[in-house]
Amino acid sequence: MTDNVENLILEHLKLLRNEVKAQGIKMDEQFESVRLRLSSIESQMAGIHTDIAIMNSRIDKFESRLDRIERRLELTA
Repeated sequence: MTDNVENLILEHLKLLRNEVKAQGIKMDEQFESVRLRLSSIESQMAGIHTDIAIMNSRIDKFESRLDRIERRLELTA
């Protein structure tokens, strides 16, 4: 009787171990997916920062051109 109980317990433990291992593999796959998505978001954010820097540079050029035009037309105080 005790052999049957021990074997039953061992079988349940083996099943649990296999389920935990399978869940660990699934979690690793999901984390890899999250890592890839996060990397993509970081790349997009870097691109956005670059675009903002370019727009700021263009705005500065427009401001200097406008200042020069105002000076030529004697519109500044």
